[in-house]
Amino acid sequence: MKRSAYDSMREKLNLREANSSIRNLQQENTLYDFSSNDYLGFARSQELKDLIKLELEKYPQYLSGATGSRLLSGNSAFAEFLEKEIAAHHHAAHGLLFNTGYSANTALFSSLPQKGDTVIYDEYIHASVIDGTRLSFATRLKFRHNDLEDLKKKLLQCTGTCYVAVESVYSMDGDLADLTGISALCTQHEAHLIVDEAHAFGVLGTGLVDLLKIQTTVFARVITFGKALGLHGAIVLGSDLLRDYLINFARPFIYSTAPPFSLLISLQVAYKHLLSHPEHQVTLQHKSSLLKAHLPPREQLRSSCNPAAIQAIFLNGNEETIRLSQALQQRGFDVRPIRSPTVPKGKERLRICLHIHNTDQEILELCHHLKQLSQ
Repeated sequence: MKRSAYDSMREKLNLREANSSIRNLQQENTLYDFSSNDYLGFARSQELKDLIKLELEKYPQYLSGATGSRLLSGNSAFAEFLEKEIAAHHHAAHGLLFNTGYSANTALFSSLPQKGDTVIYDEYIHASVIDGTRLSFATRLKFRHNDLEDLKKKLLQCTGTCYVAVESVYSMDGDLADLTGISALCTQHEAHLIVDEAHAFGVLGTGLVDLLKIQTTVFARVITFGKALGLHGAIVLGSDLLRDYLINFARPFIYSTAPPFSLLISLQVAYKHLLSHPEHQVTLQHKSSLLKAHLPPREQLRSSCNPAAIQAIFLNGNEETIRLSQALQQRGFDVRPIRSPTVPKGKERLRICLHIHNTDQEILELCHHLKQLSQ
């Protein structure tokens, strides 16, 4: 008798339940937000909503949907202008828009490396990069997190064209990549560096690559719009040649419906809003410093000390992580548990995301409850 698909699904879900790693959707709540990626509060900004509305009113004939992929009916002069405009903000030659950061990474890493080539990635790289490289049939090598000596060893093992993938700010830990050291190693070994700027863009200027002024040593960058910009979508920045290549060979681009005009306008307005309000990043840094100064001592509760908006509280196992998260939520604070298998077993943590809409009092109260609950 053949095994039922329902039995197989049930068995795997039961195993997740037993490991305290089952995932469930949660609806919106009224808790203090310490979990979203809306670092600058743009997703909830009435000022930004009003600016977008005013700009859209200039185009009364705009379509609600894109009607097709960019290669069919979904392209426009405005989309191509916006790509050039965004690229200029980042001192890049050109860019290509994607519907999500996930699809941008899978597009890059499934189409660029070929069989016989090598992709080296940080062990903490986002799942979208790993999924993309699996589709490429290239050799995959993993180096220890932020370990330049281990990266150097892996670079010596490269065959074919070599690509190195890192995040500028890591999404689960919140720490920064040593981009200066990594880019120097890539240049030395003729490897092509690709940087995912999802959690740095808008938090650290327009990204860590721009901040360090190493644009010319980076082969490609992925900038996502669903975090600090408060919107949706992503862009791959690089050369004109890279853009042409992706248009021809990146399946997530070729076979996806294009972003609607309303999103394109929203992106243009939000970029202008971001660049004209640098004080938001100063405020966010203040919030981050306040949290770090009042967290429990590290001998009481092991925590990170990151310069960006993400801080981690490291705990022991899924059950302990869930227990502390639920206790904080009962006290009014939306702090989510990050469990294995999302992170490696033994590295479970609470992920605390800071925003400019978190008041100083909320931050101090969160630290107070963490001290109480960890004693």
